[in-house]
This record gives sequence, C-alpha cells and structure tokens, in this order.
Amino acid sequence: MEATQQDQYIEVGIGKERYALRIYDIHEIIKMQDITEIPNSKPYVKGVINLRGKIVPIISLRNRFGLAEESYTKSTRIVVVNHSDEMVGIVVDRVNQVTTFSDIQPPPERIGSVRGSYFTGIGRTETGLVSVLKLDQVLHE
Repeated sequence: MEATQQDQYIEVGIGKERYALRIYDIHEIIKMQDITEIPNSKPYVKGVINLRGKIVPIISLRNRFGLAEESYTKSTRIVVVNHSDEMVGIVVDRVNQVTTFSDIQPPPERIGSVRGSYFTGIGRTETGLVSVLKLDQVLHE
C-alpha cells in the first residue's frame, strides 16, 4: 500500500502500542463520558452515548484486541468515526498526534496477539512504527 504525503492520520495509543486512523474517517474526538450499557451485546461493545441528539455505539479498542480493561484516565478519549453512514465511538487510552507516513508496509499475519486483518499496514515515523487500523475489520465481525 502506498501512502502519499497528504494522507494524514490521527495516532492513538492503547497501553504502549500505537495505532493510526485515517483523518478523514474521524468525525470528532471527545473526552470520556458516561456510557449507557446495552444488555446482551458483544464484550467489546461498551454501550451507547448521546452525542448532541444522536445515539452513538461505543466500542473498546482494548477489549476488541483482547487486552484487559483499565480504569479511564484524564487522557482517555472517545474517537468518533464515520463508518458505513453511521457514527461509532472507539475508546482509546490517549490521542497522540496528527501524523503522516513516508512509508506503509503490509501488515504481518499477527501483530502480538492481534490478527493482522485488523490492520491495513504498518507506518513508519521518526519515533517508530505505528499500526494503521482497518476500520471495517475493527468495527464488524
């Protein structure tokens, strides 16, 4: 996959790991707020929030990747993305920065304990490697 200089990404963090989302997939980034739980939902679905009159489902990226949940901090954010004509919130430990990649390599089959199908590739920055998330796979299964 080739990246052009104008492709911008938002870099987010879960624990020590760094992930990136394409900036044009992102609706907005909001501070953590109360989430209304939904009974009998998938384990990674935290519930829903009311975002200015719209009901937005919230998923936990930690739980989605099989990591233990941790207490929310001042840095915890909900990244609201536009996906298939609806908004979905993704809980992340922190939002780091806007970045571009000079080079994006195809992902390996597995990245740690996470399947490679969740990623479109691995981007390189001056500060290291960042896994570029494939929203279709992360949000649906």
